[in-house]
Amino acid sequence: MPTPAASYRFPRLAVAVAALALALTACGGTATTPDRATPGAAAVPDRVEPLAPAPQPALPVTVSSVDGARVTVTSADRVVPLSGSLNEIVHTLGLGRQVVARDITATFEQAAQLPVVTRGHDVSAESVLSLRPTLVLAETTSGPGEAIQQIRDAGIPVLVIAPAKGLDDVPKRIEAVAAALGVKEAGTQLNQRTADRIATVRKDIPAASGKKPRVAFLYLRGTASVYLLGGSDSGAASLLEAAGAVDTGKDSGLGKDFTPITSEALAAAAPDAILVMSKGLESVGGVDGLVKIPGVAQTPAGMDRRVLTVDDGVLLNYGPRTDQVLSSLVTQLYNKGA
Repeated sequence: MPTPAASYRFPRLAVAVAALALALTACGGTATTPDRATPGAAAVPDRVEPLAPAPQPALPVTVSSVDGARVTVTSADRVVPLSGSLNEIVHTLGLGRQVVARDITATFEQAAQLPVVTRGHDVSAESVLSLRPTLVLAETTSGPGEAIQQIRDAGIPVLVIAPAKGLDDVPKRIEAVAAALGVKEAGTQLNQRTADRIATVRKDIPAASGKKPRVAFLYLRGTASVYLLGGSDSGAASLLEAAGAVDTGKDSGLGKDFTPITSEALAAAAPDAILVMSKGLESVGGVDGLVKIPGVAQTPAGMDRRVLTVDDGVLLNYGPRTDQVLSSLVTQLYNKGA
């Protein structure tokens, strides 16, 4: 099992979905809905909505990689995205048929049957090269570095993209992927659609009539006895703030991405609600198990059993489905429709 320091740096790891891949597979199964979790919880559909009609790539193009390389792409016929988030962007741009592989975190319907060539940091250069890719999309955290270099040495264009840390990174990543695929106009269209949908969700957030709800983001893997409290670098702050809430880890001055949960830290955070990934909640036995973690039951959230859940594969993706993630948080946080 990877150590927290190596595996739970969400914003540095494309908002961590890819970095958590091995931990996710250890949980297995699908999340169950706790009998006393926040009413109105709604799962984000595990499929993407591609642009239609599918755009036609205008190639060749030469683009800048964040690692300093200039990358020339002559064909988008066989694309290998090395993270679930990048795979989602390519599919949503309408070029899913050109994708020939996936990271283990790309679980959405259109990609689920593709061969797995990477598990978080563990990129298999041999597996990637065996698929004869014409473009590989990576993140700064994709690795090991030797594997990325081996792919480049084989003459394959590899574009490295900065990981997402918040809502502001959504359009940058879509734009970068679209430019590399030779579909800049589709990127502009998808960015506008995504921005419009996020704006629509934010209009539905109740106006603050007093103090904003305080939410603690917990990363849980009961099967490995991993219980972490998200800090300012966890990747959740941007979403929670967009939902009209306060990220208690950031507000409490926790500067790291994650810190082991302690009763003292939770008491200082004093959350009104707790945000967890669905499989993480399942791994501790639902809400009943969550409140048994030391300190949780003594918080306002624990006493009220107020828990917000979002599927692991999309919570911190910051991609074309971010509006759906935000909508789910808003629905749960304000009990809309409950």
